[in-house]
Amino acid sequence: MPTSRSSRTDVIVVGAGVAGLACAADLTAVGRSVLVLEAADRVGGRMRTDRVDGFLVDHGFQVFNTSYPQVRRRLRLADLQLCPFTPGALIRTADGGLRRFTDPTRRPRDAADLLPGRLMSARDLLAVAALSAGDAVLPAGLLRNAPERTTVTALAQAGVSAALVETFFRPFLSGVFLEDELETSSRFFHLVWRSMLRGSLCLPRSGIGAVPAQLASRLPEECLRLNTPVAALTDDGVLLDDGGELAADAVVVATGAEVAAHLLPGLDTPPVRTVTTHYHVAPAPPLREPTLLIDGRRRFLNSCVVSEVAAGYAPDGRALIATSVLGGERPGREAEVRADLADAYGTDTSAWEHLADRTVPGALPAMVPPWPLSRPSRVGPGRYVCGDHRATGSVQGAMASGARSAREVVADARTAGAERAAGGARTAGAGREGR
Repeated sequence: MPTSRSSRTDVIVVGAGVAGLACAADLTAVGRSVLVLEAADRVGGRMRTDRVDGFLVDHGFQVFNTSYPQVRRRLRLADLQLCPFTPGALIRTADGGLRRFTDPTRRPRDAADLLPGRLMSARDLLAVAALSAGDAVLPAGLLRNAPERTTVTALAQAGVSAALVETFFRPFLSGVFLEDELETSSRFFHLVWRSMLRGSLCLPRSGIGAVPAQLASRLPEECLRLNTPVAALTDDGVLLDDGGELAADAVVVATGAEVAAHLLPGLDTPPVRTVTTHYHVAPAPPLREPTLLIDGRRRFLNSCVVSEVAAGYAPDGRALIATSVLGGERPGREAEVRADLADAYGTDTSAWEHLADRTVPGALPAMVPPWPLSRPSRVGPGRYVCGDHRATGSVQGAMASGARSAREVVADARTAGAERAAGGARTAGAGREGR
């Protein structure tokens, strides 16, 4: 039977992904009453972890970047028990070789493949060094406001050869942007490259779902309702799937682009990218280090022995391998991926067990130029929207968008309060004159 709830709250946030949780945290911090409504059985949105036969299975291949300002502001990193990846990647080149691209300032002993004539030429080495130095040192504001072009054009203008783009940058960045044409905005590329140079890529010991779980733990207990899907927005709040209504002065839609467009008809949303991650269990790790493997033949986006990064992902001593491909699931794809992994890792995969697949529709927005790195949250009186599709496709972008929504909600409430106070004063003055 539909329920009726008459209590009113200041702000309803629809969606408990990291954007919605960040928004709710900032609103409660300034004394607003907030209700976060989440359709799923847990927080996190696309950042979630399942337990399958004792193994930890993230939704999509996930990494956590410690350099993001929003991350450092909002999270107790020590409590996440972060386990780092190797700063770099292994590339199975198109000719069948295996080369390592690493940060020589962090792991000079692994930098042999950066010597001219192996992975890149001397000219490419200088170009990549100059590109990296600029991105690491220049203020982020300059990168955000630099002339915008596609990533492939930016690499060419930085002096990176087409050969190195095909050998390393295209296969590597395809797994970052979830597109293989390198059409993503150069501004976002430079910010991502900067974040990789300045921070560490890690996994929480208990899975990527620990990140939104920690954000949620800081909210008042009564603030969050799970298993509460919203059917529509109303003039006075929201209509729930069960027919109940909740009233609020403001509603923030903090969902993915597709749901946001449904709840806010007419909202301008970008195309989105979909990714599928195949999880396999092997008797022994095919690579005994926490390093990303990328495929120069572009048969898959990337692969990693995640149990080498965080041992708790595989509870019984076996190895858990995560491999991501563009697009959704299709018949026969897992068998194709397993065969490709045999070649890429240089090992027999016939004894590998297929554990699970996770497809993430709308995993990232398509950030093609012109791409504003931040968009206003306000879409109408008392109506706001946030998420990575309103900023950049990253944890940083999602949290920053949530923070912007909170600021705009508070600013609008103060303006409305001031206008009501001024109107009341005028009414009172008119009353005195009448006497």
